[in-house]
Amino acid sequence: MLRTVGKSLFVCPPHHPAGSLELCPAVLFFCRPRCSGIPYVPQPRDKSVSARSVISFYNQSAIDIAAEKPSVRLTPTTILYAGKSPDNSHILRSAQYLYKELPVRVAHRIRDFRHLPFIVGCNPTILHVHELYIRSFHLLSEFPPVEDFESEEKYTKLVKDLLDDHKDVVTLLAEGFRESRKHIKEYKVIQDFLDRMLTSRLGIRMLAQHHIALHQEKPNYVGIVCTQMSLKKIIEKWADFSRQVCEYKYGFAPRVRVLGHVGVVFPYIPLPLDYILPELLKNAMRATCEQHADNPVNMPDVTVTIANNDVDFIIRISDKGGGMPREILEKVMQYHFTTCGSEMDPASENLDGLGTMMSAMNDGPNGAGPMYG
Repeated sequence: MLRTVGKSLFVCPPHHPAGSLELCPAVLFFCRPRCSGIPYVPQPRDKSVSARSVISFYNQSAIDIAAEKPSVRLTPTTILYAGKSPDNSHILRSAQYLYKELPVRVAHRIRDFRHLPFIVGCNPTILHVHELYIRSFHLLSEFPPVEDFESEEKYTKLVKDLLDDHKDVVTLLAEGFRESRKHIKEYKVIQDFLDRMLTSRLGIRMLAQHHIALHQEKPNYVGIVCTQMSLKKIIEKWADFSRQVCEYKYGFAPRVRVLGHVGVVFPYIPLPLDYILPELLKNAMRATCEQHADNPVNMPDVTVTIANNDVDFIIRISDKGGGMPREILEKVMQYHFTTCGSEMDPASENLDGLGTMMSAMNDGPNGAGPMYG
């Protein structure tokens, strides 16, 4: 499990009870997929589903029944010790778990869309995402039972297609809430919706990607679980990436030093770290560059310390970027809030910047995003 406090990242090893597939939602919002900026319109995979009017889905009892069921959560420990079997029966079991679990989790999200304020839910972009989840629910729930490897292969293809269809959901939600910002009276309603939506979305994608990865042979991996994960190597990988982005943006970048338990290796899922670390490192580098822009030659380093306590490994990122005013500390974990950039749109000021979220498109090397979260 990951927990963020300031610029520290807590990594619970998989044997710890807290190590479930959940992340801090306010961090997840900025870990959106890289895209071209052109909204992706998914093509229907099943004519029998796409031919029906989406309106007919809204009051179907199947969604209501599934939405009342609790989700069955997996921990990294469960995923790791499920292991691999010589006859590949582990792949079949994984598909059968997804077959039961994915419709339930998708139904939970549909229920949340239905509880949005009416005028917000009617926004065309948000409605498009809502309909995308409805179609996905019916494609998943109407798929024949997965009982053999032939049906598993077809089911895996469906899961891959749905992952592709949903890849731009975060960007579309940002656009929809920006368009409907003047109709939002209570920001907490949207905050709670996004908390559940984005946390659940990452969990769904991780489970689906784990199943797909089980088909691949990769040294030291069981699905998406790396059995020999080195924190130092992952930090260095994203430090190099962030320095490239920083040099592209400013023409210079601070060095990154990695200290502490640099030799630690343990089983963990690297994917959440791949979402979070580049955002935190880019924040630290941006603040350092702007604070010391008049002396780029002697710019102070960004220091990453790998520490630990009885249950956690802790990644602490320290910089000399000047910090932030105390009066904005309560806002730092709100979606898209940033101390960087232009003034916020007055029409959305009471929504803590909701009107400007994710308006900056990708630029820089390797499709890198902006130098702030």
